[in-house]
Amino acid sequence: MIRYSLKCEAGHGFDSWFKGAEAFSTLVSAGQVVCPVCGSAQVEKGLMAPAVRPARKAEALPAKPDLAAPASDLEEKIAALRRQIEENSEYVGMNFAAEARAIHAGDAPERTIHGEARPDEARAMIEDGLPVAPLPFLPARKVN
Repeated sequence: MIRYSLKCEAGHGFDSWFKGAEAFSTLVSAGQVVCPVCGSAQVEKGLMAPAVRPARKAEALPAKPDLAAPASDLEEKIAALRRQIEENSEYVGMNFAAEARAIHAGDAPERTIHGEARPDEARAMIEDGLPVAPLPFLPARKVN
């Protein structure tokens, strides 16, 4: 397989893969290679440079991104919200719906909780007037 940089008569540049030089010539002469921008079948090879990789020792390794660090202001705000919720409430896991109902009914001590609920449970709690809200992040156990 070979990748060619191509250009149409209108000057639009694009790349495409071919089985070889002969396959490219056959397809172009049959009008089967067209510009994805304007649809022109007048396509020719553009200027190309070979993709030669440097030796491993000479190759500079790119810095690994810190995927744990927030990438934007919004992510930083969500991370701060998460820290505040985790520090000031009790995680009750998948028992959230039952625990929230017990607190609301006065059968469990009143406290701030967070946890997980199935969509049907969350909908039922909202319809029943329980003061609940979805959080904009996953629980720590579900994050890679």
